[in-house]
Amino acid sequence: MSSPTDSGAAAGPLKYLFPAWYSIVMGLAGLALAWHRAVPVMGEGAGAAALVIGLQAAAVFAVLAVATVLRAQRYPQAWAEDRRHPVRHTFIATLPIAMVLLATVAVASGVQGPPVLALWWASSLAQLFVTTWVLQRWWKGAANGGLQWASATPALFIPIVGNVLVPLAGVPLGQPEWSAAQFGIGLLFWPVVLILLVARIVVQGPWPERLLPANFIFIAPPAVVGLSALQFGAPPLVSWALWGMALFSLLWVASLLPRIAAQPFGLPHWGMSFPLAAFTALTLRLMPEGPLAMAGVALLAATSLLIAALALATVRGLRQGSLLVPEAVPIAQAPAP
Repeated sequence: MSSPTDSGAAAGPLKYLFPAWYSIVMGLAGLALAWHRAVPVMGEGAGAAALVIGLQAAAVFAVLAVATVLRAQRYPQAWAEDRRHPVRHTFIATLPIAMVLLATVAVASGVQGPPVLALWWASSLAQLFVTTWVLQRWWKGAANGGLQWASATPALFIPIVGNVLVPLAGVPLGQPEWSAAQFGIGLLFWPVVLILLVARIVVQGPWPERLLPANFIFIAPPAVVGLSALQFGAPPLVSWALWGMALFSLLWVASLLPRIAAQPFGLPHWGMSFPLAAFTALTLRLMPEGPLAMAGVALLAATSLLIAALALATVRGLRQGSLLVPEAVPIAQAPAP
């Protein structure tokens, strides 16, 4: 039976705190890691900036975590709808990914020990669980919430990218074997999802216009794989090849910027933040000094300005009441089990 507060008339803004809100934490944590990579170029001031941004990411996560618990208590049906939704269910992976990134920021800042290791293990195992849950749905028919064209959006990359992030903190924490195992899951399904998305464009057409910012997620897999490959000690040329894939992905999706800018601001715009931060971090990792390092600094400046603009737009949207609202044009959900 639904909770009394599940009814549309009684619903408050908290009901519409969809899982994708954790993409804000991903963007901030990714930016903190990018600033950390800028220390060889910009000095300890970049490290201080990384620390401040990392603390902001942790604070946002704490607020969202409390709000998520309250939402689950007051609006249990809303949580059930998220799990059935053909697109929103993939964003559930942003919660463990945010935790993985917070552990990574802690390690990058020189904080290691049992609490960080516990956070890393909890988040990596949670990420594995969510990935398994998302992909298990594929075995069901489309009518029962399985794989369907409505689900084939760049958001499908999210559970995959979470697995290739694990080594960034796992290797320094002394867990290279598990890190490599989970990294392999991401390597296996990254091209599978890419093929699915191209097939959807050919057969069904692109995803809804409001999801256009999510196209920037195409940048994330090669950028993060490149960073993790270096963490495993792979030859730099391997990561340069992955950097080239990420660069092409950026050039590819950048053609959509006029259409994205023409849309009213919404939570999907945060889908641009983490991929750009990851690409910036890889650029700075591969070009730590010399003239080419300035390209990384320019990327860092652009990414920082973008995320600052997204943060300001988010604050404005919360004040105006335009963000914690129902979907303008709901995507069909699978029937309740």
